Amino acid sequence: MIRYISLRLAFALPALWLIVTLVFLLVHIVPGDPVQQMLGEGARADDLQQLRHALRLDMPVSTQYGHYLAGVLHGDLGESFRFRQPVTRVVLDHYPATLELALVALLVCAAIGIPAGLLAAQRRGTSTDRAIGVFTLLGLSVPNFALGPVLMLVFSVILGWLPVSGRGGPAHLVLPAITLGAALAAILTRMVRTSVMEELSSDYVRTARAKGLSESAVLFRHAFRNALIPILTILGLQFGTLLAGTIVTETIFSWPGIGRLVVQAIGARDYPLLQGCILLIAVSYVLVNLLTDLVYAFVDPRVRFE
Repeated sequence: MIRYISLRLAFALPALWLIVTLVFLLVHIVPGDPVQQMLGEGARADDLQQLRHALRLDMPVSTQYGHYLAGVLHGDLGESFRFRQPVTRVVLDHYPATLELALVALLVCAAIGIPAGLLAAQRRGTSTDRAIGVFTLLGLSVPNFALGPVLMLVFSVILGWLPVSGRGGPAHLVLPAITLGAALAAILTRMVRTSVMEELSSDYVRTARAKGLSESAVLFRHAFRNALIPILTILGLQFGTLLAGTIVTETIFSWPGIGRLVVQAIGARDYPLLQGCILLIAVSYVLVNLLTDLVYAFVDPRVRFE
């Protein structure tokens, strides 16, 4: 088991280095001058040059990359141009909100997708299966930038049941979590249906039925348990997708998380803050995938033995 974990960690390190490099290069491709953005159009050339020198933006890109890489290794992501605070502090102040929203959206996704997928697999070819298929197609077809405003209009403006935007109590989480998790719930439903149907056609399931086990015991104790590996895979990937996909949802609902911070950083040409946000999202994605691999080893011992 220790060897399996060590190998997974070794594979994750090159991915993290590649992410750091791509984040640095991609951010510097973004058009616009952050110094001009900070001082305004009427700033003098001397003031622009002094601030550019103070922010090390007059150095060659290779030198800036060396400073950035050294800072990342020491946990120093620089100082935000906009907030005039360390990027690490700004990002970590907003990260809990994004993590909270992503976790609740994942729970919504699992609460809808797993039961619906099991029901569709159990009643394959029936009207129930077809109805679930229609709803999954609808969930996949409606993007979150369209679903979010519709939910706000119905449940906040017309009915007045839920808050329109912002972060507060549990009621503030309902609409953003549904908006973020709806499409992923449709994907999970199809994955669960396909995986469980494959297991239900296996020999061991026919043997279990021949022994007189009830249909629910066959479904949950045998078919669903053996179908967990692909289901865990899609859940792990979806959690990473949720972290990266909060940009639109957080902007719609004015949720004070990393996604909204990315939009603000792009508007202000805040290179260090944008790099910090993207880096945190990417690292979180890698860590979630690593954790998913480790869960595999506990769910299915064959994974770690291989």
